[in-house]
Amino acid sequence: MRNSRRMKRMGRSRKRKGRGLNLTPLMDVFTILVFFLLFHSYGGDVMEAPKQIELPDSVVETKPRETVMIMVSPEIVLVQGETVMSTPELLDGSVGPIAEITEKLKQLERNIIGISTKTVADSKEVTILADKSIPFEALKRIMSTCTGSGYGRISLAVIQKAAQG
Repeated sequence: MRNSRRMKRMGRSRKRKGRGLNLTPLMDVFTILVFFLLFHSYGGDVMEAPKQIELPDSVVETKPRETVMIMVSPEIVLVQGETVMSTPELLDGSVGPIAEITEKLKQLERNIIGISTKTVADSKEVTILADKSIPFEALKRIMSTCTGSGYGRISLAVIQKAAQG
């Protein structure tokens, strides 16, 4: 009975089932891995400038860090997203520190909530996003105000373009 036709047929069918490699689970794993890597490859290191501000172009070698942000658009001046003053007031031509920005920077230091805010406030670093139509004298006045408030590290945000070889 051992060599009956039925036993031979069953033996042949068992051999066929074990030969192939099932690729479906492998493809599922690789698909999930690709989506995971695509999702986490964007680290949020790039700052997006608001649409009302047109930044100048420059060759930049370092990526921006998380800092206190001062945005100067043609209409308003914002510190950490809150309106401080209008740009025409800034351009009036008076010399000296800007009291509104000084007060806002001091308020930011007093209102520390969470570890990331503490890190930003402790770094004493400011990034200025200014429209390229704003005169440098106004930016110089903002920078001197920041320095007077204890923020010694000042960066100007620009649009990165390829280095010219």
